[in-house]
Amino acid sequence: MLIREIQFVKGATRWEHLPTDGLPEVAFVGRSNVGKSSLLNMLAGRVKLARTSGTPGKTQEFNYYRVNGRLYFVDLPGYGYAKIARTQRSRWGRFIGRYLTEREPLRVVFHLIDSRHPPTELDRDVMALLRGGDVPYILVLTKTDKLSGNGRARSRATLEKVLKQAAMEAPIILTSAKKKQGREALLQWVEDLTG
Repeated sequence: MLIREIQFVKGATRWEHLPTDGLPEVAFVGRSNVGKSSLLNMLAGRVKLARTSGTPGKTQEFNYYRVNGRLYFVDLPGYGYAKIARTQRSRWGRFIGRYLTEREPLRVVFHLIDSRHPPTELDRDVMALLRGGDVPYILVLTKTDKLSGNGRARSRATLEKVLKQAAMEAPIILTSAKKKQGREALLQWVEDLTG
């Protein structure tokens, strides 16, 4: 898939604020600071399309980016240790859960996990939420440039073990926003599942 045009459309904080035009949606979900915004920038071939920060919880809305006028990339708020109020964190959790299980135009979920750490309990909760669902689910290991070849293999093996324990199967893509690793594979999945 060639991205010729991508633009930020809106940030949504409530269900009724989500777009109603029915365009296919590609969701990026993961814990705070896992690299969702960096990955989106890498896919788009832009440096500052999505705001990145070393501070967890920077993305506080469902950020919609229209791609080639025919689909949306959706950058979801990170879950986990973001320095935000517990009530806000709980509200995001419910909103994200509803979005991932009920959103009609959703065509694929890319679940990002930091390759340097095993999946967290919240990562496992997302896996359980999406197990057996109708929407294709793909695991994305981020920041693999920070690991050796053996480290990347161990990270993948750990994730495969977690999937097996959860009685799940899902493709696993190793990525590095810094080195643009995994870009073509991700864009091919987008093309195949939104075509």
